[in-house]
Amino acid sequence: MSITRAALLRTAAGGALASALGGRASAQVTMARRRIPSSGEMLPVIGLGTWLTFDHPPQRRAPLGEVLRALFDNGGSVIDSSPMYGQSEAAVGELLTAANARDKAFIATKVWTQGQQAGIDQMRRSMESLRTGPRIELMQVHNLVDWRAHLATLRAWKAEGRVRYLGVTHYLASAHDELEAVMRAEALDFVQLNYALNDRAAERPLLPLAAERGIAVIVNQPFGGGGLIRQMSQKPLPAWAAEIDCVSWAQILLKFVLGHPAVTCAIPGTGRPEHMRDNARAGFGTLPDAAMRTRMIATLDG
Repeated sequence: MSITRAALLRTAAGGALASALGGRASAQVTMARRRIPSSGEMLPVIGLGTWLTFDHPPQRRAPLGEVLRALFDNGGSVIDSSPMYGQSEAAVGELLTAANARDKAFIATKVWTQGQQAGIDQMRRSMESLRTGPRIELMQVHNLVDWRAHLATLRAWKAEGRVRYLGVTHYLASAHDELEAVMRAEALDFVQLNYALNDRAAERPLLPLAAERGIAVIVNQPFGGGGLIRQMSQKPLPAWAAEIDCVSWAQILLKFVLGHPAVTCAIPGTGRPEHMRDNARAGFGTLPDAAMRTRMIATLDG
């Protein structure tokens, strides 16, 4: 039996999912986790991106609190933001504080400006907006903007205990050559990059390089920028979806990404609690092996 995402989201998340999967999902009670190579800390494999989806004024943030609740209730913790994302950092900080849930979150944000002092000032503002206190889990150089200056600051901040991890990001395949050069030259804890069923350029060489260099990988745009899930949702769910414990196209697309062993966490963005619950379930059950991933690619190309 195949179940569309819409049908799944019309049912209660727990019992209906276990029933649809013949009870298999209930055997795994916590979201899968993967190791951060530089520390050994285990990180939940599905997180939350906040670009556009959390850029709302205070009077429109109530549903976003339910998104965070859905993330935490399903065992997730990673919340990714940026000063580039309008009011998203402030929304995350306000909602976590209101829910007394700061200790449940692994907060990642970015520095996105030119100049070392401007970067320091921006990172301080981000930490104030996110209400992280004097320490944040992960600070990343957004789209490699002035990365040399900012990585120098972040190394000093890490030594002082102000950041636990540092990294760099990009979202375009055209930037992969520069990203590769930085990954080879610098000691990084994390790299964030674009990877999806229809956007597989990172498979050579970035993902193998991350594994070789001991760099954790956060995947942005796991739905191909949103266009892929809209495209695939027009098709019936394939019969083989049950083999990897999927009841929606969102879960299939996320499990393709997680099927690569170098990937640490995927951060699909959403402002809807039902989508967060659906996305989070990709962190449970069977992941696709190499043969299944080939079938998934064939389904896209077909």
